[in-house]
Amino acid sequence: MDNITASELAGFGVGALLLCATIAAPKVDAFISASQRSSLGMCKRCGNLRMIACSRCKGVGLIKEGGVFGLNLIDDFYESVGGSDSKVRSISCTNCNARGHFSCPDCSKTSV
Repeated sequence: MDNITASELAGFGVGALLLCATIAAPKVDAFISASQRSSLGMCKRCGNLRMIACSRCKGVGLIKEGGVFGLNLIDDFYESVGGSDSKVRSISCTNCNARGHFSCPDCSKTSV
């Protein structure tokens, strides 16, 4: 990269900005939802549901084996369009004992 043009530099800058926005999006969403729940007088963590989804299995209770970084994009797409014959094995989540959720620690403190 001997001679980099202004357009290329702008492209790198925009790409970096989009990457940072993508990485920060879940944190920004969590902050906004917590502030909305707080203003409505609800539990900041669970929104008065008294349970929180497991972060490992995303609330499903099962984890799919294989794939790059645990991602099976083709199989996920196939299941979303109505395919029921999945070739990917699913194992029970050991983090939540295949329940998909935990009791909210904030609500369980106040209700006991």
